[in-house]
Amino acid sequence: MIQAIVYTSNAGTTEQYAKIIGEKTGFPVYSLKNACGLAAGTEIIYLGWLMAGIVQGYKKAAKLYTIRALCGVGMGETGSQIEDIKKANTVSDSMPVFTMRGGFDIKKLHGIYRFMMGVMRKTAGKKLSEKTDRTPDEDIMLDMMMNGRSYVSEKNAATVLDWLGKEQQNNII
Repeated sequence: MIQAIVYTSNAGTTEQYAKIIGEKTGFPVYSLKNACGLAAGTEIIYLGWLMAGIVQGYKKAAKLYTIRALCGVGMGETGSQIEDIKKANTVSDSMPVFTMRGGFDIKKLHGIYRFMMGVMRKTAGKKLSEKTDRTPDEDIMLDMMMNGRSYVSEKNAATVLDWLGKEQQNNII
């Protein structure tokens, strides 16, 4: 039975989602760095920020806890990239994987991540801004890259919350 939510956040959007899910479910929320009070093997939901399809902190969390669901927070559309994330993180087909659009603000990034995303912003941002037939998703990506925006919302967490509600019902019956 799921007992906690554990997360790794870089710029704060993953932490915001963890807190939204915690508030809605009543589960305690811990950053991976501060989850030392949880016993090894505790069943958790893990949230991490995405970088090149890798859910940051997932491998470390998987060594410590039993992960019942994996959530990646990134710049892509909520619900997208699930198969790519399963493959990149070597996640079994039986584990539920969710993605949520977070946000992007280069000022909140640190060290190498700030440098890397600065380069990406200049190259991909320029390419997107010059594109004349952008999709609505590409418009959002461009807005995030150039203006720094957060798309964290309860609506973007709805699929995770729905799944959790069903899980809790199944554990009661």
